[in-house]
Order: sequence, then structure tokens, then C-alpha cells
Amino acid sequence: MGRYSRLREIRRMDPERDYERIHKLIAQYEFPWDYNQGIAVAFLRDYGVPRISRLLDRTQEFEKAGQKRYDDTVLFAYEMAEEGFDSERGRAAARHLNRVHGRYDIADEDFRYVLATTVVGPKRWIDAYGWRPLCANETQALALVGHKMGLLMGISDVPRSYTDFEKLMDDYEREMFAYDPANRRVASATFRIISSWYPGPLRPLIARFALSLLDEPLLRALGYRPQPRRVRSLSVRALRTRSACVRLLPPRPNRRPVRPKPRAYPFGYTLDDLGPHWAHSRPLQPLKDEL
Repeated sequence: MGRYSRLREIRRMDPERDYERIHKLIAQYEFPWDYNQGIAVAFLRDYGVPRISRLLDRTQEFEKAGQKRYDDTVLFAYEMAEEGFDSERGRAAARHLNRVHGRYDIADEDFRYVLATTVVGPKRWIDAYGWRPLCANETQALALVGHKMGLLMGISDVPRSYTDFEKLMDDYEREMFAYDPANRRVASATFRIISSWYPGPLRPLIARFALSLLDEPLLRALGYRPQPRRVRSLSVRALRTRSACVRLLPPRPNRRPVRPKPRAYPFGYTLDDLGPHWAHSRPLQPLKDEL
């Protein structure tokens, strides 16, 4: 298998029919690290919206069990997608996720925005720092995954195209980004989680590296100052050097997909472990198309 063999395979696919397979190739084979970085940036973008960050701040999930909260978010998406969104495993994960969200009064426009960040975030990161940009089929597959997740979550008016997701995200941020102390508290808790994955002496550098890659509107909303130009330049050069090295590597073998390794669950997890304690073992509501 050559370095671009999967890209040629993806270009032969129909994203309307094969979007789940394409998404798996992106997230588990072609760009596993970059995809996860794009999702991490998507989390941070959510905190730039005061009514989202106030809810997260009020629950204290990031302060009390930050690593679990971070892992649960990743694992919900993984559980929904791993065997197919319409598989029993995927639909069970969607029911459990809806049970968690059902306790809170969350507007559909906020749900749509959060979905948009998980579509646009990975695309923008991979195009900027991946070993190659996404092709049109991969971009549309990301959008259709976001659309399918929205349907399973019962969200109305979810876009189906990347262009519409991108417009939704950019328009929403222009209107809703604003500084609030809750933004800074939740973002700082998240940076502490991410920094804790590295040895102590490196942790301040990791935080500065992460901040240097965020755009100024988001930094203002989170209450952080832009990093010096030399730090931003060094961070971008480091990522592009990495992408050039990855481009020279052989493709990941089919037998070795990258799957989540949740730090909060070193001995494994069940679906019911995900989410806050109050949501465990409570009755599940049927999905919208099961009513």
C-alpha cells in the first residue's frame, strides 16, 4: 500500500453512501492525531460562548472530574460511530447522550453550533497542519457525519454540507463570542487537563503552544492575550515540520486503527459509565425516529 492509496480509494467512494467508512479512514488511519487536535480546538471554541460555558461551569464537571468529562465527550462520539450510527451500539450511545443532555435547557442553535465546531474544527486543522489537505469526498463525509449525529440527537435544521456548517459556525461566533469569567474558568480547567498529559517541566510550554494556535476572536472571548509573534511562528513551523515527516511515513496498516485510549478508564468502560453519575442507570427515551 502506498502513501496515497487510501486517498485514491476515498476519491472513488460516494460520500452520500460511504460517509461512515470515509470518516473512519480519516479519524483512525489517515489523520488520527490531527483529527483529535481539531476536535480539541472545537471544544475550546465552545467556551467562547458565555451561555455554553456558564452551563459547563455551573455543572463543575471540568473542575471535579475534568479528565473524565473530556474522555466522555470523545467516547460518546466514538461509540456512536464505531459500528455505524444506525447499529444498536451507535443508537444506544445516542440514547444515553440524549439522556445526559435532557436534564439541561439547551437551545437547538447551541447544539447546532457545537456540532458545527466538530465538523469545521478537524477540517481546518488538517488543511493547515496535516500531511495533506482533505479532499472533497472527505470534507462532505465530515459534514454528513455531523448531520447524522444531529438527527440522532433530535436537533432541528442541521446542515448537510460543509459550506453550510462553516457558515453556521462563523455567523454564530460573530454574534455570540464575548468574554465572560466562566469562559476563562472552563478553558483554564481544560488546559490543565491537556497539560497534565505531559511531564511537569513541559506543562507551561504545552499551554503556551496551545494558546499560540488560537485565533484572536477566540482568545479575547476566553480572556487570554495573544502569544508573541515568535511563539506563534515557532508553533506553526513545528507543526508543519511534523506534517512533512508524517508525509514520508508509510500508511498505517489496516490492522492497526487508532482508537481512543481514555485516561479516566484505565481498566475499560461500559456505555453506562459515560456521563455524570446522576445519568447512570436511568430510563432511556427512544430516539426521534423510534417514536
